[in-house]
Amino acid sequence: MTTRIGERAVVLGAGTAGLLAARVLSDAYSDVVVIDHDRLPDGAAARRCVPQGRHIHVLVAGGMRAMEELLPGLTAELVADGAPMVDQCGDVRWYLGGHRLRQAASGLTAVSASRPNLERRIRSRVAALPGVRIVDRCDALGPTLSSDGRRVTGVRVLRRADGSVEEVLDADLVVDATGRGSRTPAWLEQLGYPPPAREEVRVDLTYVTRTYTADPAHMGGDLGILLAPSPPDPRGAALQTIENGRCLVTAVGMLGHRPPASPEGWVDFVRSLPRPDVYDAIRDAEPLDAPRSYHFPASRRVRYERCRRLPQGLLVIGDAVCSFDPIYAQGMSVAAFEAVLLAEHLARGREPDPHRWFRDVAKVVAVPWDMATGGDLAWPEVEGRRGAKVRVANRYLPLVHAAAVQDAEVVRAFFRVAAMVDPPGKLFAPPMLRRVLRRSVSACAAGPRTPAREPATPRPPR
Repeated sequence: MTTRIGERAVVLGAGTAGLLAARVLSDAYSDVVVIDHDRLPDGAAARRCVPQGRHIHVLVAGGMRAMEELLPGLTAELVADGAPMVDQCGDVRWYLGGHRLRQAASGLTAVSASRPNLERRIRSRVAALPGVRIVDRCDALGPTLSSDGRRVTGVRVLRRADGSVEEVLDADLVVDATGRGSRTPAWLEQLGYPPPAREEVRVDLTYVTRTYTADPAHMGGDLGILLAPSPPDPRGAALQTIENGRCLVTAVGMLGHRPPASPEGWVDFVRSLPRPDVYDAIRDAEPLDAPRSYHFPASRRVRYERCRRLPQGLLVIGDAVCSFDPIYAQGMSVAAFEAVLLAEHLARGREPDPHRWFRDVAKVVAVPWDMATGGDLAWPEVEGRRGAKVRVANRYLPLVHAAAVQDAEVVRAFFRVAAMVDPPGKLFAPPMLRRVLRRSVSACAAGPRTPAREPATPRPPR
């Protein structure tokens, strides 16, 4: 059991990262206050400060396991809400690198919930914890410092209500979980600390999403489809079955290619893709809303671990440290991994040291960052350094995809890495390397063909 470390911790941001941070902080601090700029909904509704909330979100198996560790029973609650459990290899039709991968049961299961419903469930669980308060419509104006300038002692806040005046919310620890819009780098500079370095890989990605009634018969019983953009075509689409007989369908454009936001133009875009699967699934389905757009300019990593000077009492977590190209479905899972890491730091019985915290966070972030940015750097148009590791991976992964057309073992190994259950090195282990090279050569010699599919195992009623 975690030792009580302090009286109050303040979390900036009530998104997934902030709520999971509050969950573990409640074990170590008597009073945990979560503040958020938005008016938080009572139910499962998209909100302004989570612009991607209306679009496809995939919580991969590794992230689902971490969330379940933090909030036991969360999966069962989401399933009770109508979200399907999905084998991310067996229940989803994947097109990667121009290949349709073999579908095979993998045991990599996760709940396919919409972001608003997932966040609602996490928020209700965290709000019910003793000592936790969630305050919405409240802006963080900046941290306060001790007289010697070495410690953050709280945060200045302003409630978004008529007649409000600036207040100081004292805290033993402040955790910034405000996402890509985090102002901590600017705050550090204002307080006399050198701002952290920042890395970006620009992908100029656009999502345009509609909600449809879901009919598995239109998908051959599958629960998801991904037509991933792959060189030279920067367009793609994805379909995700979510709660209550609905599915989200997202049209994707990279490198400045933007799917139309008009209903007719959006359908024409999906119909024009090289593979007909997503269009066939929605052709006779009922749209429940108009297309909505979301633009993601660049993956971004803030290198706090390289800062020589940092104040005590201030940590940063989630997208405020590193935000990933959403195509790779890593953000929520990495936030869960970081919350588990925070619990490990708190279990030492003392306030987390910021230098050690950011070094450890950098280790959590490094693998998914390399996976996402390395994949994006396969596009010649994407600017960035292509070291030996990136070049080798981007030559090897097409062979993995080719081998995965027929080889179920290659498919499972690939998805265990993609689901952040196994490290990428597993794909390069000698037995798998030999298997990939042998299978990919035979696949290329045979030419395009429909992948084999293992016999479907009976699914429980949904």
